Amino acid sequence: MITVSVQDKIKPVCQSPANVTVSCENFDPSLWAYGKAAVYDNCCLDTAQVYQGQCGLSHTANYNFFDTLCSKGTITRTFRAFDCHGQSSQCTQRIFVNYEQDYWLKFPNDVIVTVCDGTGNYGEPEFNGEDCELLGVSFEDEIFTVVPDACYKIERTWTVINWCTYSPNQPCVQVPNPNPNATTNNPANLVGPTISPLGTPQPWQPTNVRVNPTDPQTLNYSVFYHGGTYTNYATNQQVTVPSIANNNCFKYKQIIKIIDGQKPVVQCPASPVEICDLTANDPQFWNESYWYDSQTMSHDLCEAPTDLCITATDLCSGSNVNIRYILFLDLNGDGVMETVVSSSNPPGYNNVQFGNAQNPNFTGGTPSAFDERPVPSNQKYGFTIQNTVSGNDKTACVRWNTIQQPNNYVVPQLPYGTHKIKWVITDGCGNEEICEYTFVVKDCKKPTVVCINGLSVNIMPTQMIALWDTDFLQYTEDNCTPSNKLVTAIRKSGTGTGFPLNPDGTPQKSVTFDCSELGTQFVELWSIDLAGNADYCETYVIVQDNMGICGTNFGNVAGALKTEGANGLEDATVTLTGSHPALPGGSLFDVTNQTGDFMLNAVPLAGDFTLTPMKDNDPLNGVSTFDLVLINKHILGLEPLNTPYKMIAADANNSRSITTFDIVELRKLILGIYTELPNNTSWRFVDKTYTFPNQNNPFAAIFPETKQIANMQASMDDEDFVSVKTGDVNGNAVTSSLMSTEDRTAGTLLFDVEDRAVKAGEEFTVTFKAAEKVQGYQFTMNYNNLELVNIAPGASMQLDNFGVFAKEGALTTSWDGANQAEFALTFRAKANGQLSQMLGVSSRITKAEAYNAGAERLSVAFRFNGANGSTIAGLGFELYQNTPNPFINKTQIGFYLPEAAEATLSIFDESGRMIFTQRGDYSKGYNAVTIDRAVLNTSGVLYYQLETASNSATRKMIQSK
Repeated sequence: MITVSVQDKIKPVCQSPANVTVSCENFDPSLWAYGKAAVYDNCCLDTAQVYQGQCGLSHTANYNFFDTLCSKGTITRTFRAFDCHGQSSQCTQRIFVNYEQDYWLKFPNDVIVTVCDGTGNYGEPEFNGEDCELLGVSFEDEIFTVVPDACYKIERTWTVINWCTYSPNQPCVQVPNPNPNATTNNPANLVGPTISPLGTPQPWQPTNVRVNPTDPQTLNYSVFYHGGTYTNYATNQQVTVPSIANNNCFKYKQIIKIIDGQKPVVQCPASPVEICDLTANDPQFWNESYWYDSQTMSHDLCEAPTDLCITATDLCSGSNVNIRYILFLDLNGDGVMETVVSSSNPPGYNNVQFGNAQNPNFTGGTPSAFDERPVPSNQKYGFTIQNTVSGNDKTACVRWNTIQQPNNYVVPQLPYGTHKIKWVITDGCGNEEICEYTFVVKDCKKPTVVCINGLSVNIMPTQMIALWDTDFLQYTEDNCTPSNKLVTAIRKSGTGTGFPLNPDGTPQKSVTFDCSELGTQFVELWSIDLAGNADYCETYVIVQDNMGICGTNFGNVAGALKTEGANGLEDATVTLTGSHPALPGGSLFDVTNQTGDFMLNAVPLAGDFTLTPMKDNDPLNGVSTFDLVLINKHILGLEPLNTPYKMIAADANNSRSITTFDIVELRKLILGIYTELPNNTSWRFVDKTYTFPNQNNPFAAIFPETKQIANMQASMDDEDFVSVKTGDVNGNAVTSSLMSTEDRTAGTLLFDVEDRAVKAGEEFTVTFKAAEKVQGYQFTMNYNNLELVNIAPGASMQLDNFGVFAKEGALTTSWDGANQAEFALTFRAKANGQLSQMLGVSSRITKAEAYNAGAERLSVAFRFNGANGSTIAGLGFELYQNTPNPFINKTQIGFYLPEAAEATLSIFDESGRMIFTQRGDYSKGYNAVTIDRAVLNTSGVLYYQLETASNSATRKMIQSK
């Protein structure tokens, strides 16, 4: 048997359509009109390939030599024929597209404008037959302000470019503007010329007029379409121009004459405009012997930054307007504006011509200075005007400048009073608009009034006590009104609104309390300035009846708040609340002194009361990683805490148990992640008379943290509490200003670090290895020009042992354990540097200290090991947060000096006023300064700054009462 394989080896036939030449105006971008290839095969065609309905045909087009934007050049079409056995052949067709530039053009008419609409549009070139062309139109204006028959003239030069043919190296054809009539502004002179072929009918008939009225012949503007030569009779020269097909570009000058009778447009504010001053008075302005304010009886006039501005435009001229001002000032407060300052003729620097308002052209007057700044004369201020333009708007402002810096404008300081300004706005055609309004520069700043923080008084035999506003006043001040002109008044809190007045309209100067108002009473102390601005502070008075005048027997409740180690707790608040069958309810409170003692006076007998101590600030006081060591040993049963009070201190999360969760909470506090314990107060208090049922578990029963007094029959003088500092299980918290922080150390824990140079952008890992075993440590690490990328805790460590403060460039760490501590940090360098100059030990967030096997405290330092030996870097200059903070009576400000030095400690209030300073010689290491509330004489937020010859630091603290 013979097997025969029949194969198709013959390729299909591809017969292309004929090449085509077309103009760009008739070009078919789809190419459909130019046909398709004919396809033949001896067997069959591939039905998967189809083009324009033809099976077995595919098509591609090459536009490499074709400008698709302007439709010119050559397109090569490639056809490929496919049979059903995989054979193929191809053929090509070329399409030649010829470019034609043959548009018609009409230039805009000249214009005489009598009413502007603000758009600046006065016609533009029009086109016909724009098929293949890509036309661009632009114009440039030249303004002439001196013309005989108009206000001003705009010569607008139009440029018409066909981007398909334009060459920047070839000139444009200048098309003349025809003026066939000798009469100026004749309508025949306004018609813009039309460029089109000869014989074109209206409205595109080519212009055929004289270019100038004296020309012997007309100019047929079809010459600019067909090309040729025409005579310029003004110069008697023959001018040859190309045809439109060869034209590079056209230029034509349109004439626009403005005969403007419209005034400029301005938004004029209604009188009066108020300038509300909230700034402090500046004694360097308006403070000469001839200036006088009869209200304040001062030669120093109060002033305010006075921003006077006006914005104007013109419908014809746009921002091309002129603005000037005439400023009328009342500088002696008598209601008469006697002094004029004109921007057209300013009075010079550091000068106004006082009293010139009634003189012709505002001449004369008395030269008077207003700028007393201690600067050279070329830096003294003078009145001027500042103009700025935004689009079609011009804004003018009254300003000051100096001879030295004439383009540096500042808002002028004008004295209080009622003044007037007249703005005069004129356009280029002499049209004028006036904007005139009065403005009032006035004091809107309320005076500052500071109360004495509480009084305690005893009721008089009359069963009343009267207190005056001055009894509660610490000080009051104002930006303008002198302190001796400020009026104060007082009222009981909640009994009225606004400045307190008597029925006759006079200030209420006193308040009276009687036997029904024993205890703490609140009052409002007000101050009002000469402008009627008023403000107040609230304070209190404790009304007592120590002599029993009111017919009810009274006693005292006293006691002490002391730690288990008998240290008195200062600045704790003790509150007595309750009720009495014959008296209204209320409360009394006292603040413990340096020894922790408190006394509540005038407590009515036969009442039922609750005594509650409270202190919830400075949560880190006495808390360190060593406390965590001790708590951990208690949990493990190695060294149980031996008193109930230490166990209460260890219960950081207030869960009535001691677990590792307490260690976690305290470590967050040490690392600076917490600013306070979320579920506990800083101090806890236990009734001293209470006996714990189970000394080994104080949480077995609810221990009393308040004292209940029922039917009090006599004074009670031994109502003591044991004070427990949360987290401080070793009892080293500073409880009062009688104690000082212990800073002595038994040595230094060194962390070995390999020193090296780093390059910007480099990522590297640094290992920190303790040189010896310790029970625990804590410190802050500062890193400069480094970005912390990763933390690799060592053995028996976790990420919880670290706190990251990226914005401050700091990392905190707290660890306790049995291993020799080691951890690694990965950094990315932000700049070149030496590692030993970029890392440092600090106590600014977490205090730097460690604890050896004998529970002795050690300092902490880095030992940088390099090719040239080792360098030890410990604590540098540091200013610490005051303790306690906030404080009531006393606080302690600690700082660390790397070397003995002279240092200055300064304290400022919120306004920047220095209220305390102390200079002294201090030793190397930790130092502390105790600050008493009495030396500050203020409360609220304060700032303290420590300065040495080489270092300076500032922190914030709060005096709460």
